[in-house]
Amino acid sequence: MSMAVVGLVAGMALGFAGYFGGFGAFLLVAALGAVGFVVGRFLEGDLEPGDLFRGRERGDRRR
Repeated sequence: MSMAVVGLVAGMALGFAGYFGGFGAFLLVAALGAVGFVVGRFLEGDLEPGDLFRGRERGDRRR
């Protein structure tokens, strides 16, 4: 499944949640989608648990 299709489905889910459930439902669906995204990245092996909590190295500074 391409990233465009994933984005389309996520946008439609947020739209339906916002329309039928209001702003609180919109935020809940967005937060659960973000959690699902992070869990999916862990399961695929693209993300390690320490990546979320480790600070950047001194030489690895982005501007």
